This record gives sequence, C-alpha cells and structure tokens, in this order.
Amino acid sequence: MLEKGFSKPTARVERLKDMIIHARPCVESERAILITESYKETEGLPIIMRRAKAVEKIFNELPVTIRDDELIVGSMTKNPRSAGIYPEFSCEWVEKEFDTMTDRLADPFLISGQTKKELHDVFTYWKGRTVNELAASYMSQEAKDAMASGVFTVGNYFFGGVGHVNADYGKVLKIGFRGILAEAVNAMEKLDKLDPNYVRTQQFYHALIITYCAAITFAHRYAAKAKELAASESDPVRKTELLQIARNCERVPEYGATNFYEACQSFWFVQAMIQIESSGHSVSPGRFDQYMYPYYAADKSLTEDFAKELIHCLWVKFNDVSKIRDEVSAQAFAGYGGFQNLCVGGQTPGGMDASNELSYLCMDACAAVKMPQPSFSIRVWQGTPDEFLYRACELARLGLGVPAMYNDEVIIPALENRGVSLEDARNYALIGCVEPQCPHKTDGWHDAAFVNVAKILEITLNNGKAGGKQLGPVTGDPTEWKSTDDLFAAFKKQIEYFVYYVAEADNCVDVAHTERCPLPFLSALVDDCIATGKSLQEGGAVYNFTGPQAFGVADCGDSVYAIQKNVFEDKNITLSRLKEAMDANFGYSDGGVRPAFSLTEEEIDRRMYQALAKLAGCHCGIDLASLRDRVMAEIQAPPAGDYEYIRRLMDSTPCYGNDIDEIDMIARKCALLYCKEVEKYRNPRGGLFQPGIYPVSANVLFGKDVGAMPDGRLAKQPLADGCSPRPGKDVKGPTAAANSVAKLDHTLVSNGSLYNMKFLPSAIAGDTGLKNFASVVRSYFDHKGQHIQFNVVDRETLLAAQKNPDDYRDLVVRVAGYSAHFVVLAKEVQDDIISRTEQTFR
Repeated sequence: MLEKGFSKPTARVERLKDMIIHARPCVESERAILITESYKETEGLPIIMRRAKAVEKIFNELPVTIRDDELIVGSMTKNPRSAGIYPEFSCEWVEKEFDTMTDRLADPFLISGQTKKELHDVFTYWKGRTVNELAASYMSQEAKDAMASGVFTVGNYFFGGVGHVNADYGKVLKIGFRGILAEAVNAMEKLDKLDPNYVRTQQFYHALIITYCAAITFAHRYAAKAKELAASESDPVRKTELLQIARNCERVPEYGATNFYEACQSFWFVQAMIQIESSGHSVSPGRFDQYMYPYYAADKSLTEDFAKELIHCLWVKFNDVSKIRDEVSAQAFAGYGGFQNLCVGGQTPGGMDASNELSYLCMDACAAVKMPQPSFSIRVWQGTPDEFLYRACELARLGLGVPAMYNDEVIIPALENRGVSLEDARNYALIGCVEPQCPHKTDGWHDAAFVNVAKILEITLNNGKAGGKQLGPVTGDPTEWKSTDDLFAAFKKQIEYFVYYVAEADNCVDVAHTERCPLPFLSALVDDCIATGKSLQEGGAVYNFTGPQAFGVADCGDSVYAIQKNVFEDKNITLSRLKEAMDANFGYSDGGVRPAFSLTEEEIDRRMYQALAKLAGCHCGIDLASLRDRVMAEIQAPPAGDYEYIRRLMDSTPCYGNDIDEIDMIARKCALLYCKEVEKYRNPRGGLFQPGIYPVSANVLFGKDVGAMPDGRLAKQPLADGCSPRPGKDVKGPTAAANSVAKLDHTLVSNGSLYNMKFLPSAIAGDTGLKNFASVVRSYFDHKGQHIQFNVVDRETLLAAQKNPDDYRDLVVRVAGYSAHFVVLAKEVQDDIISRTEQTFR
C-alpha cells in the first residue's frame, strides 16, 4: 500500500492545542505602554537609536509567560492567541474600533474597559508621529481616490509592520546572539571615521548591540521564570521539565545550540522576537528541514518520540501568534492567520534533492496537530522522490489545506529573471501566502498591495469613471468599440494609470517605514545589513523587491471573452444593451440575493415560443426543443426589463478553467497587462517591483466594490480567488482546470501565484486515488504551473459546520494562501469556500 498513515499527538500536545482552539483572543496593552514610555524618554535621539532603546525596554519588561505543559517557551502576550498593539505604525483606527472589535464580522478580539483606557492614554502621544500618518502625507490625492474607490489598497503595511521575511535562523543556531554581537562590534571597529556616513553607520551598529544584549536578557528572563515555577511545582515530572527549560534558556539563543531541543527553543525565540519588535506578519520559518536537520541528525540522545513531541509543540506554538488588524483588513486576512510559511523539500543550492528525514517529520506534525499554522508548503521538482510526493498527497487528503505545493522548475527561473543568482534561487523559501524569496537575503515587501483588476475592467467599461466620478483616464465610449482589440487598448491604458499610483503609494509607505520604524533586531538577521551598515529599511538586504498582487484575473478573462463571443462574434446582444443590464445589476436587488425583476423558465419558454412562431410565420404548434438552439441568434433583443435573460446568456458562455485555448489566452493576456506594467517600477531600497497573482481572502472583501460583470457575475459578489477559475465554472475535471491555469505565464509572476483546487474526498481515496492525486500535481507542474493547493472536504461537511460551529471547532480549511479554522471565518468567506467546484475523476 502507498498509504502510510500518521502519528497521533501526545496528551500534552492535545492539551496545548485545546488551549489555543478554545481561547478567546483579546487585546493587550503592555507593549504599547512600554514603547510609548521609551519614545518619551528618547526624544531627540536618531530614529535607529530610539528603536533600539524601545526594543530594549520591551525585551526587558514585557510580561514573561510560561503556559502549562509547554516544552518550548516564549510568548508575545499573557493570554493565548491574543495580540498587542503597535502604535508606532498606526493607532487612530484602533480607538475608532474599540466598541466594534469584539463583535465584528471577521477576527473579533475582546477588549476590556481598562485596556481601552490605557490605550487611549497611549494614543495621545502618537498623534502625528505614526508611520501611517507620514505615508499618507506623501501620497497624492489621485492615489487616495483610487484606494477609496476600491481599485487597490496598501493597507497591509500602511497600518502595520512589514514582516514577510525569512530570517537567518541557521546563523543563530550556529553562533548564537553572542556571535551576532561580535560581528556588529567588529564591523563598527573597522569603520573609517573619515567616511561621511561614519556617524550614521556607527549609530546603526550601536543599535544592534543594544538590541541583541536586550534579546539575551529576554531569554534569561524565561530561564528565571522557569526556575521560579519549578521551585513551587509539586509534580516531579513537570519540575524536571521546567528545570530543563531553564537550562535551555540560559544557553540559547545567547550561544549556539548543542542539541535538537536547544535548536527548537532557539528557533522559537527568534520567531517570537521578530514579531515583538514589529507588527509584521508572514514572518516565515522557510526551509526548516534544512537548517534544523544537522541538530536532529547529530543528537544521538534524541528519541524519535521526543523529537516528534518537540516538533508538535512547535506546531501548536505557531498558532499562539496573533495580530489585530483594522476591520477591513481583518476581512481580507480572515482567520487570525499568522501566515508563517514553513517549507520542506526541493533542491539544495547545488541542485540536488534536499528532502531528508526531518522533511517527513514535518509532514507528520501537520497531520498530528491539525492546526492552521504553520502555513506548510513543499517544493517539488523533477528530482523529487515519488515517496515524498505521495506522502504530501496523503497529508493533503486529510482536508487540512496543507501542504501547498510549489514548482521549482518555474520558480527558480522566475527568480533568476529578477536578478537572483542560480544558487540563491535554488535555495528559495516561501513567505506568507505563496511568495518565493531567497532566505535571509531578501527584503521582499511581498503583499505590498491588493490590486483589483476586475474593478479596473469595470472602470474601463465606464470610460474611466467609477460611481459617476472620473477616476481614471478617458479611454473612449465602450459602445463604439468594434472588437476586443479596442477593449484591450482601453484596458491597458487604465491599468497603466492605476499601477502608477499603486507604485507611488507603495513607495510612500516604504519611505515612511525607513524614516520612522527601522528594525535593528531583524536587520541583523538578513544579509548584508551588517556588512553594509544599513538597516533592512534602508536597502541593506542583498535583494530588494516590492510585490503588489492582482486578483480578479479569471473574472476579467471570462468577461472579455463573454463580450467577444456574444457582442462582437455572435452578435447576440449589443454592448450598449449589455451595459444597461449591468448597470441595473441584471435586475437583481442590491447584493444579488433575489431578482427585483426576473423571468421564470416557463416565461422564457413562452417568449421563445412567440418569437419562434413569428419567425416561422404561423401561430400553430411548434417544436421548441428542436428549433430553440438554431434560431437563438435570430431572436430580437429582449425588451426592457429582461435583464435576467441577458445575465443567463452571458453566464452560459464557456469560461476559463476548461482547457479551451481561446478563452485561456484571453485570461493570460489580462494577467500579462498587469504584470508587464508592474515590473516597470523601482522602490526606494534600490530594488524592483515584481507582480503576484493571489488574493489572501480579499477576493471576497473587494468583490463588494465591483459592480455586475459581463460574465454574468452580480454586483458585490466575490471575485475568483487567485489564478483559480470562477467557482462552479471549471466543469471538465481537474486536469482541464489545471491546464487552463498553467497557461498563465507563471514565470513572470515572480511574487507568487495561487491556485486553489477542491476535491471530493471520495475522488482521491485509496491507492488509486493517491496515484491520481499525485498525477494531477505532476501534470500541472509539467505544464509550468507555479503553485497548487487543495481543499479535500465535501459540501455537506462545510454546511454542517456552518450550521453547528461548536461541533466543528477543529475543522481546518484552505482559505487562500493559508489555512484557518472554518468556524472562525466570516460567513461570506465560508460561503466562498463552499461554492468552489468539487473536482472528481470521471
């Protein structure tokens, strides 16, 4: 049998897991208070020193918490799955949402009256001092208008930290924080005092020294806490565990790790400290099986059971990380996701297979723990062992939405195309949702903007207007277009216009982060910040990118083809008539819940009969079944009010996702218009803009900003997610759907692309199902697809979970580039997942 099965978690891991699942996330004020106190004490100092002093105070005074049963310690908050506030980035929105965040649609947080009062007092200091306010002051009114109209948003870094990075965990495991301090001291001693940048560079190194001394203290505080708990612990087993925790924290991460347990603890301290320093998400562990394996392999005293328990404890710990976002962003990132992408497999920098025993233990951990984090990924290439892929598919069959699968044969040349060396490209890791980058050498600014290309098409169809306002350029009256060439010419001009403002807005935010929030702790863990004497925010990384991502590509492709087919080719309807129907939302009420005016099937047949009878020149009986298709094109345009008929006509047009070249090439062209425009721009850190095509869950949120589309989609309904076909439109099976998606130019989409596929569990059951499953992946990758991930769950289970959430609290699904507990998602996101096509093998 190909199926091998997976481990069961220990009772300890089950208890830790239950603590997270049943936690009520709450807002905590301690970090906000500490950083505010520090900033008040350091007025007049250079910003890099203010940041270092602030991080020092936080590491020295943030409450230290060791939860029951923990073997690996280090928490950002006192309460599980809770979040601190980072007022230096933004805070005005927090106070405005004090009274709604407990009951809001997505990712609610409890907040006490005392916390509200403490935060209110803190926020008075930050007025006019935040990254958000500085970035907004740099932006043009045109950029702000475009964002207000739902064309794009840069809210991810506009309101919070950047994150989206893979730090050098392996370096810390090897030389510890003491080694990093030595590097900073040596670099500072070698500075030329006659260099005009001497003062600035010297301050940077001084900031690193302050920060890393405090980081060592932070770990020692956990050692002291463990000893304190051990002194009063009556259970001898737990007392022994606490004393071992104390010994671990006394050694790592100050010094290099000497065994696997120390390596796990050291890794977690780095993971937690990066997120304590700033509010960035998608702080991704990257190639965990590569830098951790030497400690696993060399630890001769390590038993397999204990190794598994340590990894499982880490997997639970990932889910303790949380972040509070504004209400709109929370809908785009629904599910309390930390987006901590951990990947295994792939190639070594030298081009050999990189999978090892730890790669398989990581898969086992995902199956055993069954939680949304880490966002688990595998890399696949032509040299990937069949056993590795079968094991990954067996994990995917569990319905957890992991692993996401990535194609080395596309991603490596895509990165090389952006100037990344071959060895660095082969060593890529995944960040956040789906974004590839060279580990600990890249400041990728992935997820820098959500760009709603479906909204841009809507604006194109309205000659540059949105909501009656001239938002984009005048590109011509659509009713005068003679072909799709005219449409694409106008669409291209609108994309050029709006992408310019995307780049402008992103660069405004980028500059604001440099001026107000450099990150000394993180900077020391990314090459070549220490060597160059520059923070990450000043361009100290080897590779610097900005990655805005598009969504709505499938909606654009289907809409353009629907116009080409029904307006320009078959002439079933005029563009003027189609626009009239779209403006009326095809006769449906706001939100598309029910038709304000619609025709029943019987009424459509009656009117068809009348038209056919008139064409036939008689009033006698007529065989509708035999003549309906033949005379459809000859029927006169339906009278005013028959918008439901028009919607059915457009909605029945063949769609992207069925391996039809003519349609798929139009979707490819829509994506290329965006990608080619994005790559024209550069960022303030000296790097390139690079395009992505993925939505997180923004396809649901920003679908609300898009009116009715020519493909029959109603206003305000969700857009297609990522590169995926529209839900229910990929009707020719999984291979045809994958072939369509593979026709997009994924090599150009170097910031990542996302393809969701949903299988019925019965379709991939047994060894035959497992082989078919693996074959779909191999075939898709052979056709140059970049990424694919799966939900393996039936509609009935999801509907039951929606109806009785308490019975399904541990149900995990794939949302977009991340997994989440299904029952914590907003209903509209749940509905979007339920609506996806359930694939099976015919």
